[in-house]
Amino acid sequence: MELPGHLTISFLETGLPQHITLSAELLERVRINRAYLDDKIKTGNTYYGINTGFGSLCNVRIADDELALLQENLVCSHACGMGATLPDDIVRLMLLLKIHGLGQGYSGVRPEIVQRLADFYNFGIIPVVYELGSLGASGDLAPLAHLSMPLFGKGMVRYNGETIAAAEALRAARLEPMQLAAKEGLALLNGTQFMSSLLTASLIKARNLACWADIAAAMSGDAFMVKDEPFKHPIHRVRPHQGQLSTAARMLRLFEGSGITPLPKEQVQDPYSFRCIPQVHGASKDVLDTVARVVETEINSVTDNPIVFHDEDAIMSGGNFHGQTLALHADFAAMGIAELGNISERRTYLLVSGQRGLKPFLAPNPGLNSGFMIAQYTAAAIVSQNKQYCTPASVDSIVSSNGQEDHVSMGANAAVKLLKVVANTQRVLAIELLTAAQALESRRPMRSSPIIEQVFADLRKVASYMPQDDILHDKMVAAEHFLNRSAATYING
Repeated sequence: MELPGHLTISFLETGLPQHITLSAELLERVRINRAYLDDKIKTGNTYYGINTGFGSLCNVRIADDELALLQENLVCSHACGMGATLPDDIVRLMLLLKIHGLGQGYSGVRPEIVQRLADFYNFGIIPVVYELGSLGASGDLAPLAHLSMPLFGKGMVRYNGETIAAAEALRAARLEPMQLAAKEGLALLNGTQFMSSLLTASLIKARNLACWADIAAAMSGDAFMVKDEPFKHPIHRVRPHQGQLSTAARMLRLFEGSGITPLPKEQVQDPYSFRCIPQVHGASKDVLDTVARVVETEINSVTDNPIVFHDEDAIMSGGNFHGQTLALHADFAAMGIAELGNISERRTYLLVSGQRGLKPFLAPNPGLNSGFMIAQYTAAAIVSQNKQYCTPASVDSIVSSNGQEDHVSMGANAAVKLLKVVANTQRVLAIELLTAAQALESRRPMRSSPIIEQVFADLRKVASYMPQDDILHDKMVAAEHFLNRSAATYING
């Protein structure tokens, strides 16, 4: 497919395209911008990072015949990542966002560079990129250096399911290593594509989990015999936050046709973890919507430095690579998604508490069997870890580059933590769904709504009822994988 002119989260939610084509318009935009830069270099003027050193070495002038070596040295010296490697799908997203950013036509690179990155994407040459090393300012320098080194045959890549030297992968794909020209190394390294790819991937997963949270809550609700009054429209009409309104409406949709929901209930009110589902789930959804708007602006922006304005006859140094807005919103998103896990664990706790006719820990023979006792422990441990991950990274900073880069965003750390919070929240919701299914089965022959019963039936194909103690880990992992499915398919029919 041809890369669209404007990327959206909803476009990426359908999955990354298998193959991308660069439009003639994009390539021409990049060509014109590069031609302008080449003309400017010939004038002999000094431009940061183009014919000078980098960071605090910005006042060192580099000879014209060493400009290509300058760029390659830059990339190699900045490839200082450590820690775990990013999953291939995140790196593919980084490639896509870097291609899209350079394709805006303000980075001063040659069209061949953008095309080669597209070749990597299309041929499945996935650079090995590490989690640690970016301060989230001056761009994601270390991660993007690892992304870029394979252009000239250095570094490691994933290719055909194996981790091999980039030079070997280029030979196998019949691609020649490319020599970088002036400005190109800097354009490749300066940018927020590491942070923004992690945020984008997290948002895609989080949006699906927010929908699953409603489904799990509805199954838990019928299993716990809750009232549906708190979800009725008049309550939310007088406090009309969008997330609250949509969550309440969805909960009523999920309960529609249930044989349990209309039954008379003994309790006057339910605990907050049920009664306040619209207010809590809805707030998290509002956070995700806010963050999505910021991320969409970011992934369609020019975030390297200096920026080459051929249309204004100017080369300007600034700070578009600074990730403060991403850092703040990554922290915000982490708190929003963690709250879905917090309230989910509370519902799991109630289901195993032995209330409302449910056996303690949902064990058919309590005492001899411990049932779901320790599944709730695990959920509690995970939500506590999420709370630790939600300590904000964005309020931190540390001086680097001899004081030239004296305030940094720590957005990369915030984005890495966010991805972990999303994964943890999926595990907590999986435990709730599995626990709710066990509780619902104990209510038979009563049946929930058609939607909930369909989810129940599909879950039972991968995680069976537990009539006596068994290894719950296997069922919990199966439920975790089950939540990779699109929740919208159940709600939208």
